[in-house]
Amino acid sequence: MALWSSRNRTETVTCLACGVDVARSDAREYDKHGDRWDRDDKTFEHLCKSCHGDLCHQPRDGLEDLLVDLEAGEADQVTFLGRYLSTVEERYGRLEEGQD
Repeated sequence: MALWSSRNRTETVTCLACGVDVARSDAREYDKHGDRWDRDDKTFEHLCKSCHGDLCHQPRDGLEDLLVDLEAGEADQVTFLGRYLSTVEERYGRLEEGQD
């Protein structure tokens, strides 16, 4: 058995956004902490190329902490979005349409 045989094995991962299974080589790593370069003791989630391309790649300082504070994934979507919108408005003010 060759020393590098595990690198040739096709591993599939599930896109965290759309749920499609894709080959790991066709996926993009996603680090919910925003630091994909620090790889020590880290498990990555994955996005398919299409969903990764649809992401906003702007800084997201504090977003993951906010989602944890609001218990994202624990409530139904309507309840969570209501909490999210009111908390963001409370913390950062009201965002007007068309504002850059």
